[in-house]
Amino acid sequence: MTAAATASLRAGAGRRLLAGPATVPVALVALLLLAAAIGLGAGRYAIGLGDLVTIIGGWIGIGPGHAGVAETDWRVVELVRLPRLAVGMLTGAGLALSGAALQGVFRNPLVGPQLIGVSSGAAFGGALAILLVLGTAALIGLAFAFGLLAMLVVYLISRQDGRSSVLMLVLAGVVISAFFSALVSLAIYLADPTDTLPAIVFWLMGSFATANLDKVWIILAAMLVFGLPLLAMRFSINVLSLGDEEAEALGVRVERTRWIALIAVTGITAASVAIAGIVGWVGLVVPHLARMLVGPDHRALLPASALLGASYMIAVDTVARTLTPAEIPLGILTAIIGAPIFAILLRRSRNKGWN
Repeated sequence: MTAAATASLRAGAGRRLLAGPATVPVALVALLLLAAAIGLGAGRYAIGLGDLVTIIGGWIGIGPGHAGVAETDWRVVELVRLPRLAVGMLTGAGLALSGAALQGVFRNPLVGPQLIGVSSGAAFGGALAILLVLGTAALIGLAFAFGLLAMLVVYLISRQDGRSSVLMLVLAGVVISAFFSALVSLAIYLADPTDTLPAIVFWLMGSFATANLDKVWIILAAMLVFGLPLLAMRFSINVLSLGDEEAEALGVRVERTRWIALIAVTGITAASVAIAGIVGWVGLVVPHLARMLVGPDHRALLPASALLGASYMIAVDTVARTLTPAEIPLGILTAIIGAPIFAILLRRSRNKGWN
């Protein structure tokens, strides 16, 4: 009976996926490529489309390579913009993927990666490293460690009688977020106003300005270790979104599956905060936009959210470094863009549901 019900649910999901616009995945990939091309060429030192095509052709062994463009253009793209674009793309994809997964696991459209306390914990770890002048490696390590610690504390608080209810998880996440936010404020208060204070404040507002190849490998490793399991859990998240009783009836181990998803989201979010600071609203808004395109089936929603999040983050970063002579922190732009979009979605979906 359970096997039959599972097969029926899989078939229904497959029909929903096939019923959606077949051009959506192609359009999302095309959008990502367009955003990447604009991101590589745009800036205070603009690079023409022809030179950009020549540079890309040189990377894949087609065309004149270095001889076809000025050395400055080549260096700007290869050493500055390409690592920054890669970090932005992976960060946006990871945060959007995490948000979509959390909304399915918690059956709540208002859930995002910041809700479970990971962002605040990672922010405190990074702020502590800057306060103590420990260097970039320590900043990344402490941000990741405190992000995981925040998740562990949330787990311990919410655990009752061998289980963790969704309500207790959310409430524990709010409490831990407030606690670590207070510790961040304490670190800011204790910081040297002429040295570490500006560094902490700018880092917390979010930026890809310090992106390099090492940071690309770090965020890529986080996506491989934590992002791929989330994508592999697409059907299980579909079942969880039906409710705990229904999921258990279909043979899904609810508690175990939920915590695997939470650990994966924790890893992605902590790595993103460690690399780029706090970049809010991506994991909350982008999954809703993706849901409008492909529907609520997580088999299509999770990959669509990742692709759309990558494009969105590249576009926001391009605006941040080209709109004004001084780079605008990413956290400011994502809030300015995300809050109105989310308000519109709330208004439109009030009487229609989130599907």
